[in-house]
Amino acid sequence: MADAIKIALAECPELPYLPELPERGAHAQLVGRSTALLSGLAVDLQPAGWRLTDGSGREHRMARSTLRIDLDLLEEYAQGYSGRLKLSAAGPWTLAAMMERPRGDRVLADSGARRDLAQSLTEGVLELVGDVARRLPEVDLIIQLDEPLLPAVLAGDVPTASGFSRHRVVDEPEVGGTFAALVQRLTALQVPLWVHCCAPAVPIPLLHDAGVALVSVDLDLATTRTWDQIGSGLSQGLWLGAGALPTNRMRTADQVAHRVLDPIRRLGLDPSVAGQLVLTPTCGLAGATRDQAVQSLRVLRTAAGIVTEQLAE
Repeated sequence: MADAIKIALAECPELPYLPELPERGAHAQLVGRSTALLSGLAVDLQPAGWRLTDGSGREHRMARSTLRIDLDLLEEYAQGYSGRLKLSAAGPWTLAAMMERPRGDRVLADSGARRDLAQSLTEGVLELVGDVARRLPEVDLIIQLDEPLLPAVLAGDVPTASGFSRHRVVDEPEVGGTFAALVQRLTALQVPLWVHCCAPAVPIPLLHDAGVALVSVDLDLATTRTWDQIGSGLSQGLWLGAGALPTNRMRTADQVAHRVLDPIRRLGLDPSVAGQLVLTPTCGLAGATRDQAVQSLRVLRTAAGIVTEQLAE
């Protein structure tokens, strides 16, 4: 983790982040790491996955301990840094779709359990913001929620525990209200909320209406409808996290830049939208080697410069 933090600070000087290293074990993967943030809820890792319980299991305690250690390392290596810093966690709907209630089946199946989980995550995120702000008072924090299962939740495509049926669709007002409640609390602390979703049919208008500042999408999955929604959002101040670098193959900086420039130009957007773009991998670099990760970040940084220059011409 120390090396990963050094890389993030060195290779992403305008937007460093606290890395996630999921191969350390279940406690460090998307759901397990995020359970470390849950406030007032205990969980345990069962054969079927993470489950809400009366007392924290070994893996939950490891998740909390690992996050504390990672934050200690971040504090050590980011001392003196001033500027943006991004922290990430799984979003409430991906957690609800992947975690089980004490008596089985997904949290997603119970409106009360969904509400409790979302509130617990909100309080935990706010505690994290406060902790990092005390450790690194010069940074401008950004919270990113990873929501790969959000479209499935909205479409009613999340399978039940048995696998023979699907959970019912969750109404958009409930989903949007969950994000809006967190946005409201974070806005009071001057911390923007970003949402990343590497699945098809990202609900861009819903997230924008909820006050999310940036929506990050996989450009490989972006349809004409997606780009229309992106264009409308950008014209209204939404930021775009453009997942332009595939995680399974390398592209040149020019190729990555034009994956963003071509649709932006077709939409006829004002060149000033360059200030609302963040170029990213399509879905993280967890499967990359150290050297591959460094090369990917350097390609993205070069591509971002190309996009900025060409839009300004």
